[in-house]
Amino acid sequence: MKRGAILSHLMLGLSAFVILLPFGWIVLSAFKRQIDIVTSKVIFTPVMLNFDELLFSRSSTFLDNFTNSLIVAGASTAIALFTATTAAFSLRQKAWAGWVPTVLLTFSMIYYMTPQMTLVGSWYQLFRAIGLNNTLFAIIITHATVNLPMALWLMNSFVADAPRELEEAAVIDGCSRLKTFTHVILPVIVPGLMATGVLMFVFSWNEFPVALALTTKETATVPVSIAKFAQDFEVKHGAMAAAATLSTIPAILMIIFATKYIVRGLTSGALK
Repeated sequence: MKRGAILSHLMLGLSAFVILLPFGWIVLSAFKRQIDIVTSKVIFTPVMLNFDELLFSRSSTFLDNFTNSLIVAGASTAIALFTATTAAFSLRQKAWAGWVPTVLLTFSMIYYMTPQMTLVGSWYQLFRAIGLNNTLFAIIITHATVNLPMALWLMNSFVADAPRELEEAAVIDGCSRLKTFTHVILPVIVPGLMATGVLMFVFSWNEFPVALALTTKETATVPVSIAKFAQDFEVKHGAMAAAATLSTIPAILMIIFATKYIVRGLTSGALK
């Protein structure tokens, strides 16, 4: 094996170790008693007490919070993807002046770069005024608007890479713009849709400050639920680790079943 290949494997191995070490520590902590975690015991007897507390305790709302996160992440991702994809197809059309897409994409990125915490107060006042505060709908809308600029940038590049000859051929054959979009463009950009969708879903799933400000106990998402295990006089490390472990399941499943599309989507346009 060449020296360059050996160095590459070593770097990959080191990177994997650095990434997986914290996750492995969390998973191990999920099977420890509180005393074992506090005393940093290396050799311990695995227990299921933390998972029992999360899943079967009457006082636990983790399953409800887990369901809330699935609803919020799924709905906000769908809204952002639909809006971004249709907008990207619109920007592809020659009816727009050349500066219009540039201005729109620039302002969307400026909004995306604005710290979320500077907007939380405005969102809170708005949703309270219209009676939607402490609802899943409020979180879905805020996550969709935060996700939309990045989704627009990604989908704009994927739609722009779609062969224009296919679109022109469809128009010559009598297809409407809508039919061209649904039957010609969408099948071509499926990898991009999958890649963007996974990124948007993971962002919404992990988002914390907005969810903390706009939810209550009944509408809280998983990150907010995990944070509440850190109380004034006690930190339930085991329950927190168990909740964090279970919260990774959706992302892991998505990556396992969509890896092919994610790689194709993220590398689309890299080679011509």
